[in-house]
Amino acid sequence: MDKTRLEYLADFAFRVRRNCIRMTNHGHSGHVGSMLSMAEIITVLYNGVLKNVSAEDPKNPLRDRFILSKGHAGCAVYAALFEKGYFPEDWLMTYYCDDGKLMGHISHHVPGVEFSTGSLGHGLPVAVGMALDAKLKNADHKVYCLMSDGDMNEGSTWEAIMFAGQHKLDKLVGIVDYNRVQALGHSENIADLEPLDEKLKLWGWDAVYVDGHDLEALESTFNAIEENGKPTMIICRTVKARGVPWLEDTVKSHYGFIPDDKVEEAIAGCANFCEQTKNGGNA
Repeated sequence: MDKTRLEYLADFAFRVRRNCIRMTNHGHSGHVGSMLSMAEIITVLYNGVLKNVSAEDPKNPLRDRFILSKGHAGCAVYAALFEKGYFPEDWLMTYYCDDGKLMGHISHHVPGVEFSTGSLGHGLPVAVGMALDAKLKNADHKVYCLMSDGDMNEGSTWEAIMFAGQHKLDKLVGIVDYNRVQALGHSENIADLEPLDEKLKLWGWDAVYVDGHDLEALESTFNAIEENGKPTMIICRTVKARGVPWLEDTVKSHYGFIPDDKVEEAIAGCANFCEQTKNGGNA
């Protein structure tokens, strides 16, 4: 990846983070930690990975489909869709507000959103259905589904994993935002998923780990996916609330927003993280 593209992607991810902080603060609600852990994933998806996806032709039948299963973090997708021109800027500050344009959990009523989600465990089954439909019709588009590690605790998710492996849905790409923190604690203390890649491979998937904050690694991993008769799961190692040092990897960051007196400090932390990613680092 050349430096110009890396800088563009890092700046895009920063704007996603900044708007998530401002939108959740204004709406006095949200899941800010869950949004900040997936900023780079969303950035890479909406800047080249998702094909034939545009605000000018949002229902293009050739478009790749993207489902956000961790619907509580939909603010990050809204922020990306705004950057790509799907709706005007004045919608942003209606997030989580009465009669607002942007619902607290991601909603298909928002331009560019394929499917509404809220309770975990819904996204991958829907994505599997879309991928099966595409296979039966010999369509060329792919279906991407971004989940949380909390999603991976759900029985419906594992039923979908079994079905996709058996039916060789190789246009299906699952993504796990593996930040290891859930609403009530760290994932390893609630339902330890490891070795996640080996479990997925046993059920007919390709599975790979990647640093979920490394823009170059993410892009190369998505671009390396092969249609080889297996669905693919990209397990992104991330940090909850990445970019806001005092919230990183904390349970308290899962639900809530950053208060008025901390907003600018949080945005400054995200700006500093952005500069680090431009230099090829994310520590």
